[in-house]
Amino acid sequence: MADETKEIMTVSQVAEYLQLSEMTTYKLVQEGKIPAFKIGRHWRVKRDDLNELIERLKKGERI
Repeated sequence: MADETKEIMTVSQVAEYLQLSEMTTYKLVQEGKIPAFKIGRHWRVKRDDLNELIERLKKGERI
């Protein structure tokens, strides 16, 4: 899938990547549990930050 090569991801791309609903993903982003930044009114997530979070979760960290 072409989306998997993107360095910067939208909330819906992150939701698909993590197999979560968009609402859950958006909530986690707003709460700062998924590292993200805003461009205008739109949230974006850097793939490297997301992969870092996944590695921390694998080690037992909670979000």
